[in-house]
Amino acid sequence: MKHADVLVIGAGPAGTIAAIRSATLGAETILITSGAFGGMAANDGPIPVRTLAHAARLAREARQLSRYGFINSDVSLDYDRLLRRAREVVADASANSTFRSDLDRAGVELIENAGNVHFIDSHAVAARGTVFRSDKIIICTGGVSRPITAPGSELTVTPAAAFTLKSIPRSMIVIGAGATGAQVASIFNAFGTSIYLFESGDRIVKTEDDAVSAEVAQSFRDDGILIYERFGSIESFSRTAKGVTMRYGGGQTITADVAVAAAGWIADTKALALEMAGVALTQRGFITVNEHLQTSCKHIFAAGDVTGRWMLVPQSAYDGYVAGTNAVSHEMIRADEDVNPIGSFTDPEYARVGVTEAQARASGEVLVSEARYDETTRPIIDGRTRGFCKVIVDRDSRMIVGAHIVGERAVEVAQMAAIAMAGRMTIDDLVRVPLSFPTYANVFGRALAYAVRKSAHEEALSRHGTQ
Repeated sequence: MKHADVLVIGAGPAGTIAAIRSATLGAETILITSGAFGGMAANDGPIPVRTLAHAARLAREARQLSRYGFINSDVSLDYDRLLRRAREVVADASANSTFRSDLDRAGVELIENAGNVHFIDSHAVAARGTVFRSDKIIICTGGVSRPITAPGSELTVTPAAAFTLKSIPRSMIVIGAGATGAQVASIFNAFGTSIYLFESGDRIVKTEDDAVSAEVAQSFRDDGILIYERFGSIESFSRTAKGVTMRYGGGQTITADVAVAAAGWIADTKALALEMAGVALTQRGFITVNEHLQTSCKHIFAAGDVTGRWMLVPQSAYDGYVAGTNAVSHEMIRADEDVNPIGSFTDPEYARVGVTEAQARASGEVLVSEARYDETTRPIIDGRTRGFCKVIVDRDSRMIVGAHIVGERAVEVAQMAAIAMAGRMTIDDLVRVPLSFPTYANVFGRALAYAVRKSAHEEALSRHGTQ
């Protein structure tokens, strides 16, 4: 039997930060993980996927070579070599990560590849034939792809598996048009795969602002992606001579080389035996937590994807910091959700921070301003003119409550809005910041300038109307 003040289960971003934080505060800490250090984010998720997304960007840029004077612009993709590059990136990122050394410096005991880690009571877990007892426990086991339950669903592959195919498929069905599905569709479309993107709801990337969904959908269609919205239910999958056939929507069928199930993300808790610890789940199967990330068992905390809050790397790391602090400190801190920039590396990219326009209008008086990429110099120079930047401003405080960007480097541009919101800067303060020219940041600056101008115009009209 081993004992620790704090036991952290799962060594992805949330678990790693939680362990470092609790140990830094003086707690004897053990970090245990069923697999390799780094979790899905490092080994199967954002790092390798972003590598493939970068390759997709290079493929798109290569198609512009003749436009910029290059005579021989023919390129071809060696997918096996690309996958080797993705593995190299994962290895390099792991080798150069400071987290391993940070764990060592903080005095955290790391136990990797522990296999099935499961609760035996509310203060103890078992793994590798050893019982680990702890005063406080933090669950950071992450998530897994949501399975499709239709007959023949074993013929589908997960998004992670899609990115390890031995060759580029000629055609692909992607089921689910959220962030993950949209990214799979966009990357393989850039590699030359014919994409059939299925979304059961009214619009793709439906958690985003309506204008973002519309812009991304139109861009996808312009690039040849076939989008099937409100398609009904999936009835079955079957293997045919031409690939995988999906039957849906009352007898309709479609066939492709590969079918990717990107229907969502669920908590990875099945093997934990949470009932032995008395930890409650939500109706959607995520661990229930309060604002301090405490579960229904108050000395057990949960952080990251397993809570279903944001299911993104930066937010998971932040959750880990909160949980690691609260497991040790007597003064609890809250898991603040006010400023959380998110984005996806599709083509075009899309990103947001804060509330959507519909949410903002439902809760107060706002001013909405938008600048287009095709009126901004750097996108024109680069030939990447699709997209827009929308800012949503609270009329009383004159601070940004939401920003939504579609277009090249949108994820980077969103960080500016996030910093401005976190710093509680008004649009009057922001518009005076000189931005380097020509940059993609200028589209954000232009949207701010339009907001200030629109506000001044409305105030002038108001004064005129009262005279």
